Amino acid sequence: MLVELSVVEQRYHAVMEVAAGVPVTQVAARYGVSRQSVHSWVRKYEQSGLPGLADRSHRPASCPHRIAGEVEALVCELRRRYPGWGPRRLVHELERRGVMPVPSRATAYRVLVRNGLVEPGVRKRRRSNYRSWERSTSMELWQMGIAGGLLLADGSECKMVTGIDDHSRFMVIAKVVQRATARAFCSAFGEALVRFGVPEEVLTDNGKQFTARFGPGKPGETMFDRICRENGITHRLTRPQSPTTTGKIERFHQTLRRELLDDHEPFIDLGAAQAVVDAWLDDYNRMRPHQALDMAVPASRFVPRPRSEQDALLVVLPARLDPVPSPDVPAPAAEPAAVAWPMAQGEVGAIELERVVPASGNLSLRGQQIWFGPALAGTTVTLRIDVNRLHVLIGGGRHKTLPSKLSGRDLKALLTGGGARPAGPWADDPGPAKDTKGPVEVDRTVNAVGYVGLGGDKVLIGWPFAGQRVTLRLDGRVLQVLDEQRVLKATLPSPLPASACGRLQGGRPAGPPPQLPPPAEQIAERTVSSVGGFMVAGQRIQLGRGYAHQVVTAHLDEETIRVFHGQELITTVPRVTRKEVVVRKSGEHNRRKIV
Repeated sequence: MLVELSVVEQRYHAVMEVAAGVPVTQVAARYGVSRQSVHSWVRKYEQSGLPGLADRSHRPASCPHRIAGEVEALVCELRRRYPGWGPRRLVHELERRGVMPVPSRATAYRVLVRNGLVEPGVRKRRRSNYRSWERSTSMELWQMGIAGGLLLADGSECKMVTGIDDHSRFMVIAKVVQRATARAFCSAFGEALVRFGVPEEVLTDNGKQFTARFGPGKPGETMFDRICRENGITHRLTRPQSPTTTGKIERFHQTLRRELLDDHEPFIDLGAAQAVVDAWLDDYNRMRPHQALDMAVPASRFVPRPRSEQDALLVVLPARLDPVPSPDVPAPAAEPAAVAWPMAQGEVGAIELERVVPASGNLSLRGQQIWFGPALAGTTVTLRIDVNRLHVLIGGGRHKTLPSKLSGRDLKALLTGGGARPAGPWADDPGPAKDTKGPVEVDRTVNAVGYVGLGGDKVLIGWPFAGQRVTLRLDGRVLQVLDEQRVLKATLPSPLPASACGRLQGGRPAGPPPQLPPPAEQIAERTVSSVGGFMVAGQRIQLGRGYAHQVVTAHLDEETIRVFHGQELITTVPRVTRKEVVVRKSGEHNRRKIV
């Protein structure tokens, strides 16, 4: 205010000097301004007096191209309602709502900055060495990947198998799975093939679900490669450490996390997660504009294979893979015959061959390592191999049995040029089960991570038993875990059929039925849901759909939860919460602890 008064005072003195007869040129030189400024001060003083000498705003009375106040309010309202919408999406939504004239993206950005809805940042420089590319039509190329970050209420994390059409950005696969195994991925891939048809190419990274390119031993054919080959699909792989090659599917994973997963609570189970993902995906494919498509929706550009072509090019899948067609898509006119895997059916059968143990004690056979130790160096051993088991014989007797890593193609190669022959009978052949009519018991020591060895395979018993010596009772249907006092500790699905239980090393006919553990301090009854799970003490326990709508009893200790169906112990799981066991009485809102 002081500066303003001093300026007005100086101008007033200049006007008084001109009125006293001092030439304008001298007055302008004394005050350091032009003659035109002095004439202007004199004119303003004559018109408005002393207030006319104050500075005036140069702002125009009107600005026709300025954004209207109601439009700016609408931009701010949309941004607050949908924080993920940027200037381009906001302009698109204004256009869809019929706002005229539509502001530019720069105007929308300035509105967001002016109202504190976005922090102004440094503009990123565009990568000069990055080249974007896109296929010309739908169904030419699918990009596929695996996304994580889907949390369940029990604290575990599930995965999502994803696939996107390169041309349209239409999501053809979004299947929630417990674990991203090769079988789960191929099952989701098979469902997409049945629903939309067969693409010309697929593009993936070098994960073990897709390729054995970087796996141990000799590279072979994965289940995914087999499906692609049988259906005439070209499988393309990215270069190592090149995630931008599959940039479209990686960008979808980022959108999935930002728009759905980051703000969503943990899902109750896989079914609930899939339902939420399906609802969000329907909006993504059919309603949400895509900036890479000039704000068009993916469904407007995606064209699946015509039904006539799908009938002509039948989808061929492995026999052990059973995809479920989508309910909203009619089944093909004729079901294709299932293709069996060589590993599953054993096209070659068992073979035998002799090898000499090298000085290192580590014998290698087509990529599979067989350890003997230096003490057996120089010993001639007989290997009896099929696609499931590798038996080592020394002097006609069985030395050990390992899981076979050889495929049917490897067995054929050994028969034709590897000195192998079709396997005949051998003296130590385990033959049929010793007692297939009754259960069998074996003693095993559980390793540090909860596994035991059964029939050449590792079987998970559970980390609570790590380091313990347990008795395993198998009848081909269930596997029961007994402690030294023959008290039942856990019941699991049997990993072996009844015909194979009698062949286990150290196996013996089972003794009397095990003793049931004493009742726990806390007992609660629950009804299993339609998807095979239930909640107790804030922890979700999954039993499987076979127990759906049945009543089970949960016995809770400090460290474990035992679940009974009648008198049968179904499973034992670690207790991961410390919440009280509660029950809600019918018609009441109070809760009480069950003891």
